Amino acid sequence: QVQLVESGGGLVQAGGSLRLSCAASGSIFSINAMGWYRQAPGKQRELVATISSGGSTNYADSVKGRFTISRDNAKNTMYLQTNSLKPEDTAVYYCNAALKTYWYDNYRDYWGQGTQVTVSS
Repeated sequence: QVQLVESGGGLVQAGGSLRLSCAASGSIFSINAMGWYRQAPGKQRELVATISSGGSTNYADSVKGRFTISRDNAKNTMYLQTNSLKPEDTAVYYCNAALKTYWYDNYRDYWGQGTQVTVSS
């Protein structure tokens, strides 16, 4: 089976930084786009950043200039460097990947279990 595992979350004070990781493992033939989403208590899940297989990136306005998304295709791993964290960044951060398990399959979305990021004021 395919598994996405996030790590790197934690408790930091405002202005601090965290580096989140998402490692994909299992029967993976190819990974297309990947992205980070987050969900704060009582709110809808929202897009944070995306990165294409070729490295093109896109960011939500709320994190632009503070967060950096990257990936290591050889390791099937994606990262999110979060700088200048604000209390409003507090959320569970989820990894998403569009991948296929066989060459003849279509790309499907897979999700990680999430990692908690808490920013204190």
